[in-house]
Amino acid sequence: MQHQSIRREFFRYTSQNVMGMIGLSCYILADTYFISQGLGADGLTALNLAIPFYNFIQGIGLMLGMGGATRFSILRGQGEEEKALWVFTQSLMLALIAGVMFLIPGVCFSQQLSTLLGGSGVVHGMTATYLRVLLSFAPAFLLNNVLLCFVRNDSAPRLAMTAMLGGSFSNIVLDYIFIFPLNMGIFGAVLATGLAPVISIMIQAPHFRKSTLRLKRQGLRLRGTGRLAVLGCPSLISELSSGLVLILFNFIILDLAGNLGVAGYGVVANIYLVVLALFTGLGQGIQPLVSAAWGRKERDCVYTVYRYALWAAALLAIGVYALSILLDDPIVAAFNRERDPLLQEIAVRGLHLYFLAFFFAGFNVVTAVFFSSIDRPRAGFAVSILRGFVLIVPLAVFMSQVWEMDGVWLSAPVTEAMTALVAVIILKTTKSA
Repeated sequence: MQHQSIRREFFRYTSQNVMGMIGLSCYILADTYFISQGLGADGLTALNLAIPFYNFIQGIGLMLGMGGATRFSILRGQGEEEKALWVFTQSLMLALIAGVMFLIPGVCFSQQLSTLLGGSGVVHGMTATYLRVLLSFAPAFLLNNVLLCFVRNDSAPRLAMTAMLGGSFSNIVLDYIFIFPLNMGIFGAVLATGLAPVISIMIQAPHFRKSTLRLKRQGLRLRGTGRLAVLGCPSLISELSSGLVLILFNFIILDLAGNLGVAGYGVVANIYLVVLALFTGLGQGIQPLVSAAWGRKERDCVYTVYRYALWAAALLAIGVYALSILLDDPIVAAFNRERDPLLQEIAVRGLHLYFLAFFFAGFNVVTAVFFSSIDRPRAGFAVSILRGFVLIVPLAVFMSQVWEMDGVWLSAPVTEAMTALVAVIILKTTKSA
């Protein structure tokens, strides 16, 4: 493939996928804004306590979707069409099973989960409501994630983008209607979020009438499913770690600054997740191109696409950080309905320090997905687990003890910088192998 053709395909896949991921990430950002306006700091606190379960659901969905779609594209590149369709079928079956496993505790144990996450008083009831409805829609979230990945790998990145944007825009419109005119409170906010993947699936449905993608009649077979999970592990770890870090930071900040501190962190963390979605979009955007080229043994094409993605990630990081500094007060004020000066101060400080992580996070996210796309799941897992658990947890605990809230904020950029150093070493070793 010529460089001009590679560049054209890179921009086609990544631009559409980044746009779609921006829309998808607006699920939570829209909730953050409308809940802050309709329910104030208590609503923001409840949302932030419940959001980790959204990350867990997304993580499982992306693990199955990205892992299955990566294997699907490599097999298609090798001419193994029947095996590729088997992977598609297995991925959907696993998504349904995982969805039911989330649904049951959501329906039966939402009150206990709210207590476990630190909810108390009015916040406890709001958190339980959000969890019950969110987990009830888990099968839809999981199926949507898997279908989006396969549609994108079936040469339809525009449809995947349209489905993501359609679901997200419906979420924003329904958020407003349910919270304000209908006065449904936090139940309305989470109901709007839960309906979004249903709408996204409906938008994708016509594709399967004209596509070669089809289900194979078979039962669930464990053989081979481990390979799908391993290839999707970086995506799982990325989402899972976001949820666990939110829980950890919530407990640390509750001790340091109370509910108002958690509300301030909720503003910063939810904006941070939206920007991370840009980097995730880059990684997921190059995955079909990289996996197919790897299957065809076109190594030059593989590394050219990867370099383009790194340059794009660097430019995004610079642009986003510059905007967060220039517009820090207006950004936070948009989520601070009560104009609380302490919440404003906490969140603005968080934007300045926490967002330094973007300069390394883009490289780490893209590189982890790249490793899995070339069938190097161990390398991708190593990068993801370092930034997701191994470094961030002890650093957050230690730095918060020494520098309090500044230590909480700075633990993220320090983690990403250390992970990037390790990723460079692994990359050089992998490339020379």
